[in-house]
Amino acid sequence: MFRGTRAELLGRLAEAVDSVTVTVTHPTRVAVDGPPAAGKTTLADELAAVLREQGRHVIRATIDDFLFPRAQRYQRGEYSAEGCYYDTHDYDALNRVLLGPLGPDGDRRFQPAVYDRTTDAVLSPPVAAAPTDAVLVFDGVFLLRPELVDRWDLRIFVSTALEKTVDRAVIREGRVSTRAHIERRWRERYIPSQQLYFATARPTRHADVVVHNDEPQRPVWEAARRGGPASRRPHGR
Repeated sequence: MFRGTRAELLGRLAEAVDSVTVTVTHPTRVAVDGPPAAGKTTLADELAAVLREQGRHVIRATIDDFLFPRAQRYQRGEYSAEGCYYDTHDYDALNRVLLGPLGPDGDRRFQPAVYDRTTDAVLSPPVAAAPTDAVLVFDGVFLLRPELVDRWDLRIFVSTALEKTVDRAVIREGRVSTRAHIERRWRERYIPSQQLYFATARPTRHADVVVHNDEPQRPVWEAARRGGPASRRPHGR
């Protein structure tokens, strides 16, 4: 394990991206996985900024733009953990319009989203073309589950104590929701769905880098025991 500053962590992650990029002939697809409120979106944004400063073409996207419509997401109930895990995300669309086109057999013509959460409406944004050396930085929950695990060229998992995510969520969402509602949503839906994810998919076993983010400004990180991203063969489908 390594402990360092935020800047040191981001430097190591950028190096990991570079080590993968030289082994693939298509855009590098980076997953930033982790529980809600673990800090994965912030880390993904910061990594994207570092890569852009290095002159890389970055595609920034998120699982929140690949949701099913609300009626389908909550068909088992608003607080259902099983619904959160099984009914929330459109993995077929994600593979079809983004991960597949950017993969080894793709034409690099992609769409970064299929859904607008604000309006609960399906989207069809213009198709864009990615250069071969582009980097997709994609954040979200459940990214290392069986439907997606082989679609990433670099897998980062942002870990933190699940109880700590409740406190962070209360701070983050307190302006738009009551503490009681936030805590119920986390304790009945989000935390149990993460426990289901860990039990069935074992995401940290598939991660190339695990970032322990209990102290965001003094993170701890570790590379995969099998040698880390620089030494392993690239994924591809």
